[in-house]
Amino acid sequence: MSEPLEPTVPSARAGAGHRDEAGAPPLPPHIPGDPTTAPPTNRERMAIERVGMPERPAEVRAHDFAEVNLGYTEALAFLEADRCLQCKNPTCMDGCPVRVDIPGFIKLLQEGDVRGAARSMLTDNALPCVTGRVCPQEIQCEGRCIRAKKGPAVAIGALERFVADWANTHEGAIVLDVHEPTGRKVAIVGSGPAGLTAAGELTALGHEVTIFEAFHAPGGVLIYGIPEFRLPKDIVQQEVDRLVARGAKIETNAIIGKTWTLTELRERFDAIFIAVGAGLPVFMNVPGENLKGVYSANEYLTRVNLMGAWSGRTDTPVLHGQRVAVVGGGNVAMDSVRTAMRMGAATSTIVYRRGKEELPARVEEVHHAEQEGVIFEMLTAPVEVLGDENGWVTGLKCIRMELGEPDDSGRRRPIPIPGSEFVLETDMVVVAIGTRSNPLLTATAPELKISKYGYIETDERGMTSMPGVFAGGDIVRGAATVILAMGDGKNAAHAIDEYLLAQVGVPA
Repeated sequence: MSEPLEPTVPSARAGAGHRDEAGAPPLPPHIPGDPTTAPPTNRERMAIERVGMPERPAEVRAHDFAEVNLGYTEALAFLEADRCLQCKNPTCMDGCPVRVDIPGFIKLLQEGDVRGAARSMLTDNALPCVTGRVCPQEIQCEGRCIRAKKGPAVAIGALERFVADWANTHEGAIVLDVHEPTGRKVAIVGSGPAGLTAAGELTALGHEVTIFEAFHAPGGVLIYGIPEFRLPKDIVQQEVDRLVARGAKIETNAIIGKTWTLTELRERFDAIFIAVGAGLPVFMNVPGENLKGVYSANEYLTRVNLMGAWSGRTDTPVLHGQRVAVVGGGNVAMDSVRTAMRMGAATSTIVYRRGKEELPARVEEVHHAEQEGVIFEMLTAPVEVLGDENGWVTGLKCIRMELGEPDDSGRRRPIPIPGSEFVLETDMVVVAIGTRSNPLLTATAPELKISKYGYIETDERGMTSMPGVFAGGDIVRGAATVILAMGDGKNAAHAIDEYLLAQVGVPA
């Protein structure tokens, strides 16, 4: 199986015949950490083209679950780091929900200090291998990059991934600061991105942390929702292992609301952070949606990812549709449609009621799906799932749409075109149009104040209506991104720390 060659990355400091406007001799390349080579000037930095992420060929990767992106080599990372202008007033951090010191770790890369860059990043971010792969940098940190005003932003996400992966392969090379034990105990309900981030912050602050996870493996949506080809399971496990090595405890198969109530947990711990996500699927409410062959994206991805159907080494039952239609246009829809292709579908189609410009999925995920042969039925809305006499799906009846005025989301509202109905032949439908809160926990805790949509209400510091009980992530804000949940986890951890410090006079 052939892999692509390292991409060509022209640089103003490549040395090959480059002269400045005065006709001076060629400048030597900048070698990070080598005092004999001068770092580039900002003008020279601006001349360096953005370094593309090496990736596996689409015709190969579309048929297996190996990771699509290959990551930077050290040489590519150093070259991309040299594009950073080290602005006097950097704005990139303003777009980062976990406030990673982006100029700081990139400056260390420019100096050739990968270890220092890794230490800086791990101090700020409990899950850098995750965020380097699935964070929507293009609308967050990179979207605020000053370089983006005159061309491509610095590839902050790719640099983050390089540094994080280096840290994972150099165990013991990085020693992080940890506070003295406080004697205070904190329970975290849910081991997804918000819960794991909070655990990392709280253990570093000296608190004793126990994470309660309903499934048999920690990771939450990182494990059950995001496919192997985007976020390998061993990468998530390494992030979890690092937290455990720092003192966090994890109890799996523990369903808060069933195994223990929230009140019972509160009696055992000095504070609680609820980070259970919003995993209850939303359906289309169209005729035929109960036919055999219709999945929610949550169920489909959980069977394939968490239950191991992708590996071919488990007996997890999952349909292998030959003609798969995935309804939706977000990252979960892209994950589902690309997963179906890898599970053997002859055709794998996205059905989305708006146009391509309105797709909420990351541009990279859409691009990869297109490369891999996914079909896009845009401006199309399902109106009925069709089936045979045995109750199996045979087709998806749809109607064409046109875009009207913007709605509350700011996107143009899709409007049905009368008489434009048609049938998309399919034997499997995956519904990926969103999720909402699962009432399993909240139904057993009447003291918790919840919104009319079932989400937990908190104050500005993340405290719920129950003293000492905090919440964050999708169970508070609704379905959102991994990095926003992580931001909630980090903020809640420091609010919990303040709450516990205020209880100093109370026996632990």
